[in-house]
Amino acid sequence: MPRIASLHVARNMQFKDNIIIREGLRVLQRRLPKGWGVGEPELAPARSRVDALVELSAPDQCVVLLAIEAKTRLDPKAARALVEVLSAPSVPGPPVVIAPYLSESTRALLSGSEVGYLDLTGNIRLSVSRPGLFIEAPGAHVDPERENRPARSLKGAKAGRIVRALIDRKQPLGVRELAALTKIDAGYVSRVLTLLDTEALIRRVGHGRIQEVDWPALLKRWAQDAPLESRGHARTYLEPRGLSSFVARLAQSDARYAVTGSLAGATFAPTAPTRLATVWIQDAAEVASRLGLRAVDAGANLLLVEPGDEGVFEGSSQRDGVWYAAPSQVAADLLTSPGRGPAEGEALLGWMVANEEDWRR
Repeated sequence: MPRIASLHVARNMQFKDNIIIREGLRVLQRRLPKGWGVGEPELAPARSRVDALVELSAPDQCVVLLAIEAKTRLDPKAARALVEVLSAPSVPGPPVVIAPYLSESTRALLSGSEVGYLDLTGNIRLSVSRPGLFIEAPGAHVDPERENRPARSLKGAKAGRIVRALIDRKQPLGVRELAALTKIDAGYVSRVLTLLDTEALIRRVGHGRIQEVDWPALLKRWAQDAPLESRGHARTYLEPRGLSSFVARLAQSDARYAVTGSLAGATFAPTAPTRLATVWIQDAAEVASRLGLRAVDAGANLLLVEPGDEGVFEGSSQRDGVWYAAPSQVAADLLTSPGRGPAEGEALLGWMVANEEDWRR
């Protein structure tokens, strides 16, 4: 079996890059099928625009040259630019990015562009047509060094309001416009936009005005960072007379509410019959008492959620006398709901992509 390189030949490379490549190739060797091997890396010519070249050999001695690019850190924005470099004709073989850790969004961007990757926690995807080889394996879900870095999350009411404003509006907004619209300090808005820019969820002109919003990816990231249960206090109830009776009586209520979840999603993208109705509502206990609902721990058909922020009601619309949450709010809620909620969220997201004119303002 070919030995892993010491990388002495790559003296012009940064020391950290040498270490990353050496450790990365060890990870790769452990994942290779029996009889496959990794050769000794060589410093790549400058015209190739990569760090190193390494031979990958099959049991029948068929060999392919891998173009290795080492990164100490790679966020989605930088990955997007790197993909353009690695797609150039001058790259002499299938490109493979090696880093200490690659986030889920970075890995998705690389694999979507047919760029192989490998991180030192074991996340790997390598596809070679000749000799035929495909490897995909999971490693760490979170960065082992994350505790040494600032928080990078869309969790929280203020971040949620900014995200909703970016998703729901066709015209990209600037920091001041977003601050005025959401009633949030411009400094905080700027920090959130910097995060979104780094994660390739928005495109900006320099560090200024937003040029484009990747709203489907942004919605999914928001749902991931701020799942339904983190955005309010949920209570479960049973309506013995069924959901149709509950909805009819809710329409006559003077409470501030917005139906979300499966019941709301079905008004846009119909799926299977709804068994659990989810409603954002200001005072769940009072409304439950007025409507004769029974609090239960099991067998519930109602989930009433008291929101941590009134932004959940933003963009609600009335249909047949019932107030429904905006599609972006409903989709985010479904993506982190129990049962078939995530599948219904994906179905609603598909409807939103196909019908932007019907819901984006």
